[in-house]
Amino acid sequence: MKNTLIAIRVEDRDCAAVKVQGVLTKHGCSISVRLGLHDQDEGDVCSPSGTMILQLSCAPADARVVVDELKGIDGVKAQFIDLD
Repeated sequence: MKNTLIAIRVEDRDCAAVKVQGVLTKHGCSISVRLGLHDQDEGDVCSPSGTMILQLSCAPADARVVVDELKGIDGVKAQFIDLD
């Protein structure tokens, strides 16, 4: 088991949120920490884009599956954060 950090960028939350949530639910037992940061437009209007940070506690191959599934969603970017 390894603790792995993943950054996720969602460009169109209205279209991608349900699919992203589906991937996160599917792999929920591997997710130790989930932090969602939505962008703010001027005023009190939420932006359609946002960023998430995940900490996964799983085998590296399992973490790769999560990243690959997220990358397969239109408007979503996902990559590992390497702090070594």
